[in-house]
Amino acid sequence: MGDWMLTKGLPPGRRPRPLSPLREHLRDTFWFAPTAALVLVLIVWTAAEAADSALLEALRSSGDEEAVAELLGIVNDAKTVVTTVSAAMMTFIGVVFTISLVAVQMAAGQFSPRMVRMFVRSRITKATFAVFLATFVLSLLVLTSYDSHSDPELVSSIPLVQSVLTLTLVGLSVVLFVLYVNSTLRLMRVGHVVDVVTAESLRVVARMPLDTTDGAPPDLGPESDLVAHHGRAGVLRDVDITRLVRVARRHGVVLRLIPRVGDFVVPGTPVIAVHGGTVPAGPRESRLRVFVGAERTFHQDLGFGLRQLSDIALRALSTSVNDPTTAVQAVDRMVQFLTSVARRPLGTCQYRDRAGTVRLVQPVPDWTELVDLAFAEVRMCTGHQAQVTSQISRRLLAGFDDLLAVVPPERRAPLVRHRSLLVEAVERSVPEAADRAFALRPDRQGIG
Repeated sequence: MGDWMLTKGLPPGRRPRPLSPLREHLRDTFWFAPTAALVLVLIVWTAAEAADSALLEALRSSGDEEAVAELLGIVNDAKTVVTTVSAAMMTFIGVVFTISLVAVQMAAGQFSPRMVRMFVRSRITKATFAVFLATFVLSLLVLTSYDSHSDPELVSSIPLVQSVLTLTLVGLSVVLFVLYVNSTLRLMRVGHVVDVVTAESLRVVARMPLDTTDGAPPDLGPESDLVAHHGRAGVLRDVDITRLVRVARRHGVVLRLIPRVGDFVVPGTPVIAVHGGTVPAGPRESRLRVFVGAERTFHQDLGFGLRQLSDIALRALSTSVNDPTTAVQAVDRMVQFLTSVARRPLGTCQYRDRAGTVRLVQPVPDWTELVDLAFAEVRMCTGHQAQVTSQISRRLLAGFDDLLAVVPPERRAPLVRHRSLLVEAVERSVPEAADRAFALRPDRQGIG
């Protein structure tokens, strides 16, 4: 059973479909969903207005003025609701999202500033904001369709379909508001936060190609060309793998990404090495879809999840917070992630074209680097307070023992090294023999 089975919500036997860089970047923005909703509501309102006009013409053609009068009465009753919605919705949006942003700021201060990204990427958040704005705009548009005449023979418009559509959006807004409040409250719970971070990290593992090797890349021959970064300085977010493979196949070369995803690059930095030929200069070929941004993302960054979990643990272990239980929960997920990649090749990903020829080589963190990222900083935080030392050291020791039981022999060295350093740190910081023995007793719950 493949490692991808560990991905949350993935049916056995299936791998997740990787997102394109464009889709991934749109998920990291907050403007796209509301903008799309506003465009859609304009289209729907136009269609609804046409339907109302067609309905009125059909009733008048049949000579059923009594039905026109009944519809006019229904629409006038709905106008009160539509007017109230248009007056209150924008205020409601402002109050709700102001309170939510304060809650997100508190969560970011408690866990890590990178947790704001979870709020931005939340589908419920975007859907709620988009539907709220769509309801507000639609209510204004519908109000313009109401006729000032009360005589059924003189009215030129009866916005029945438009009113029903507005009331439907109001109902949908109520449902999404409940879901949104629940989602925001969950964002403030450390258990949910570390669960989401771990699930995203496992999806990155699942999207990695199975053609991955340990250590350095295979012999690709001498470098024949280098492609420098010509864009703005920033963190390497991801690369367009499909385009890189296509370009390499077109020119009969092998491309090797020099920096890892998550590294900071500046203009002029070599980002791609070409082996076996050259790639002609030009905007379509030389830049090769290397994307940089202000911060790291999960899209192709294998170590970003461990970085966030480590940040949560470090903040919890700081003297200003002093919350070792939260650190234990973060360590739980670190162990889970490392277990999922314990027997998986790491170090170099290889992407092949349709003929099976390697066209792109991408470096990823190897096993030792992932272990160091997960445990080095957390281990160094032990020793400044007896409670913290006992609880986090017991959890770390249990984690090391669990990982040593599942990793192959050649991957035990970094775990043994961190375990030995942790024992030495506890022996130095805990003077009493009984307390020292207690702190060195492995426990998956820390101190229960």
